Amino acid sequence: MPHTAAPLLTESQARGRALRRTVPRSGQARLAVDDRDPVEILEQQNADRLPDLVPVRMGRMLQSPFAFFRGTAALMAHDLSTNARCGTHIVACGDAHISNFGLFASPERRVLFDLNDFDEASLAPWEWDVKRLATSVVVGGRDNGLTEEQCREAAVSAVRGYRRALRRLHTRTALERYYFRVETDWLEQVATSEAQKLIRTSVKKARKRTSDQVLRKLAVKDADGTLRIQDQPPAAQHVDHGAQVDVGRLFEAYRSTLRSDTSLLVSQFTLRDYVLRVVGVGSVGTRCYVLLLEGPSHEPLFLQAKEAPPSVLETYGGIPWAPPAGFASAGNGREGHRVVGTQRVLQAQSDPFLGWITGYAGDRADRFDEAVATWATAYADQAERDYTALEQAVRSGRVPAESGV
Repeated sequence: MPHTAAPLLTESQARGRALRRTVPRSGQARLAVDDRDPVEILEQQNADRLPDLVPVRMGRMLQSPFAFFRGTAALMAHDLSTNARCGTHIVACGDAHISNFGLFASPERRVLFDLNDFDEASLAPWEWDVKRLATSVVVGGRDNGLTEEQCREAAVSAVRGYRRALRRLHTRTALERYYFRVETDWLEQVATSEAQKLIRTSVKKARKRTSDQVLRKLAVKDADGTLRIQDQPPAAQHVDHGAQVDVGRLFEAYRSTLRSDTSLLVSQFTLRDYVLRVVGVGSVGTRCYVLLLEGPSHEPLFLQAKEAPPSVLETYGGIPWAPPAGFASAGNGREGHRVVGTQRVLQAQSDPFLGWITGYAGDRADRFDEAVATWATAYADQAERDYTALEQAVRSGRVPAESGV
């Protein structure tokens, strides 16, 4: 079977440098926002959410400008679509703000640091994730009382770290990049003494996040010893849409998509209960269930099942989703397949456009870092104005909001 050879990284890097003539790195600093109504875009999203949870979503977004920013991936995708870009599309996270990075356990139970939210992952210009990350640093810094100078320097540092990390990956082989992971042991080695304490504390918390811990928090035993999840409305509650038999059928369909070893493991567990659960900020109003399963020794296992709407990169950014080469057939589960497939790529695979990006962003010069930090600061100002617009919409009665949930 004929196979098209992948371009050498040096060739890709040369093409990336050539892109500077089309879109100079300094051009990445200019923010362009059209005459859109931010509240209208939120209302468009809310139209497809569970109506009872829309006020909860709005209430959570009103907690602070950073909470608002977390919930506006769609609004930012709309705005990014009108800004400078090289035209190089990659598998992007779509919501790469700082709160979507964290610690989690690998299948081998190693504690890793990486992206942990892929609901919006899809194809997009490579600059979009970098700009959302840098903007989140500025908005989050302001929320935490940092000066403007500190916020800008933090944004520059974040982009510089991204650029230098790509440069280091560029020197590795494809196999080395595939197996590369950011483990907490490595984080401690490169962190300051103060940050090391924070990392150790976070790792201890991450290791305690087990089904037994969730059981104590969410579940109770009935008089006959049957486990069930407690209602804690509106954060967690039993619902009547979707009978137990339907959820059971969906669970079996899910099991059929697993690797053979994982499927065999899960087959030993019985579905006992499930509730609709409100999680996060941006995803509030989509259907998210917590499933309680029980094993042969009465051991608990909790799984989360989330609805996967189309990515905002497609619906508001205007970039159609087309599975990259190597993606298996999606069948009927297009969006779920997108989320799972892109997660695997983003957490493990080396991107084929690595050379293009390193060539464009450069090696030693800070031009790209400074340009993105300038853009991020301007967009943070825009996000705060949009936050004020939502506050006014709630006060006027245009948008319902429920606080404290």
